[in-house]
Amino acid sequence: MIIMTQTLKKIIVILGPTASGKSSLAIKLAAKFKGEIVNADSRQIYREMNIGTGKTDSLDSKIRHHLLDIIAPNKLFSLAQYQRLAILAIDDILRRKKVPIICGGTGLYIRAIVDNLDIPRVKPNIKLRQKLEKQTLAKLFSQLKKLDPKTAKIIDRYNKRRLVRALEVVLAKQTSFTDLQKTKKPRYEVLQIGIKTDRVILRQRIEKRFNQMIKKGLIEETKKLLKKYPTNLPSMSGIGYLKISQYLAGEISLQEAVNRAVARTYQYSKRQMTWFKKDERIKWIDSLRDAIKYSKLFLKK
Repeated sequence: MIIMTQTLKKIIVILGPTASGKSSLAIKLAAKFKGEIVNADSRQIYREMNIGTGKTDSLDSKIRHHLLDIIAPNKLFSLAQYQRLAILAIDDILRRKKVPIICGGTGLYIRAIVDNLDIPRVKPNIKLRQKLEKQTLAKLFSQLKKLDPKTAKIIDRYNKRRLVRALEVVLAKQTSFTDLQKTKKPRYEVLQIGIKTDRVILRQRIEKRFNQMIKKGLIEETKKLLKKYPTNLPSMSGIGYLKISQYLAGEISLQEAVNRAVARTYQYSKRQMTWFKKDERIKWIDSLRDAIKYSKLFLKK
């Protein structure tokens, strides 16, 4: 009796902390291997938010990108929604005989695709959300730490949307949000490429990038957003927008806004690396040549 095994379609993932050069690497690989890029950054999904999310390079690229600018800043967007839309985009790219390249630093987005997460179906509890939204980040994180210490160790503690959703699920299911994220049968064969980063150099890159954002018009972009959207929206909690909003409100100086944004972004990059380092399947590289080598071997198999 011959048992037929299904051959999974291949996708490449480019990951790493913020400011590590993911977008640039993904664009170069896409150009070399006839690929298209699927965004896996939870900030770059929002329209009208280009400079503060570091989206400008992707928008200016000749390579086709998917899942950029797909939702208004005042709309909610769940992990389940991301997974569904990403799979649709990946399958469309594969049908056209091109290579899907997932690129981003949002660990849960990447894991939802790589591990084909069976995301818990917990309906939004609007009353609970409204109550939680009024609380400070510190209070939300403290509650999560008590109710679900496992999730508290890996969550972005400065992302109110994530904290609220985690608490919503934990309170509804009475179990860890992390434990509920079961994996299903793999949908794709995946090569994960991670960008190695020296911490000193990464901090310098973060500072340089934020100053470039200021020069490109981050202050004006933030002003436009504030005219249309309240600061308590999840989309407006991005570090750059948050600190520039505080500067525009007269709470801090511009230099203080820059310093705080750089420090907070660097802290966030360390949490990203803590998340990624748990996955032993990731191939860590420090050059384009290594990325091309791994990709060639993977695609030829």
